[in-house]
Amino acid sequence: MATQEGPKLLWNQDNVKDVAESVGISLAEEPLRILTQDVEYRIGQVIIEALRFMRAANRTTLTVQDVSQALRVLDIEPLYGYESTRPLRYGEASLGPGQPLFYLDDEEVDFEKLINAPLPKVPRDTSFTAHWLAVEGVQPSIPQNPTTAETSSKELLPKGPGANPALAALAGNDNVTFRPLVKHVISKELILYFDKIQAAILDDDPDDEKMRLRAAALDSVRADPGLHQLLPYFVNFITNQVTHRLDDLFVLRQMMELAEALIQNPNLYLNPYASSLSAPVLTCLMSRKLGGSEGGTDPIQDQYKLRELAASLLGMIAKKYAKDNARLRPRLTRTCLKNFLDPSRSPAVLFGAICGLSATGGPEAVRVLVLPVMKSFNNEILQPLHDKGEVGTLQYEALVGGVMKAVETLAEGAAVSNGVNGMDLSREAEQVTDFLGPIIGQRVAQLENHALNRAILEVRHLE
Repeated sequence: MATQEGPKLLWNQDNVKDVAESVGISLAEEPLRILTQDVEYRIGQVIIEALRFMRAANRTTLTVQDVSQALRVLDIEPLYGYESTRPLRYGEASLGPGQPLFYLDDEEVDFEKLINAPLPKVPRDTSFTAHWLAVEGVQPSIPQNPTTAETSSKELLPKGPGANPALAALAGNDNVTFRPLVKHVISKELILYFDKIQAAILDDDPDDEKMRLRAAALDSVRADPGLHQLLPYFVNFITNQVTHRLDDLFVLRQMMELAEALIQNPNLYLNPYASSLSAPVLTCLMSRKLGGSEGGTDPIQDQYKLRELAASLLGMIAKKYAKDNARLRPRLTRTCLKNFLDPSRSPAVLFGAICGLSATGGPEAVRVLVLPVMKSFNNEILQPLHDKGEVGTLQYEALVGGVMKAVETLAEGAAVSNGVNGMDLSREAEQVTDFLGPIIGQRVAQLENHALNRAILEVRHLE
């Protein structure tokens, strides 16, 4: 009967046996075979990790540094004494017929020459310096900046698909090829899908069929699970459209609805794009002028509706992605607060700022940041706007409504008292009016909400 042989080993068992005997350990046949298998596996693991470092450095030659890094990653003490700037040379000696022995051919060093050799220069300490890349559009001639010859040669390089390749030869760079660092391949189906979504969303035809097509496009973006590769293109599309189409309320609203669809898609990982997506939303929220210059109340109402949509989107971004980006929510809240406290801003910008502040910071931000300055806001902003009469009526009511909506968030989830104790509510109304100012204070008093009154009056005791 034939005996069942184990797996054939590439590592010689005699090497393991010799090492074991050198430390006074005698191994039987079976433990020796198992230990040899483990040594072979460990060596292969080190080689695989070293090859990863080699490929990460875009090299095709494995170096000693790659092996040292692999040992360090595998939590193994790295080898010492093999770091050398010159290539290793191996010598061969013969121990007998068919028994070659390889060794490292070390270079002999004359100690007398080594001792008498001059000392190397002391390296300079690490330091940081600043220099001007350009001064009023003119590049100064300093060692840190590229020379004129280098710049002119780069200008002669072919750029774009239709460039003349002969320019490279004129610049002294033959066979020059340009390749992007990361090759991003998108299927033709995704490109066609992206074009169709753009065309459907930007079509402002009031026809019912076109409106259904726009709704279907947004529903597709909201639910399609295969849009991961298109995420940077969608974000870039939204940013470009908002930047260049601030005079078109229809395009701006469509971009906000597209951003909302992307955020609501549960299959997309938008965390890396949260900051980039916040920029166009902030633009629609607090831009000085949105839409064209046509008169009437409808464009103004549409503008305020767009700012409300942008505020809700900003709140969604702050709440959904604040866990992975700890600085996102404070940064958005600080931006809204900065615009809200600026008396030179227009009423529309102030409306967007208070809506965004309430959406991103929540009731706590309104309680700590808004209520203490509400009386001065009443005197500097609301009262002059109220005194304009019919000219600023719509903007005045919109701004007061935005402030009231933010203030009312303080009583969310609390029971509403509708005047059980009239004397207490009357005294609270006077205190609230004195604290917030007559305009907002009277609006709050008309609500007769005891929980809201107490939440507002508690702010007076904050340090």
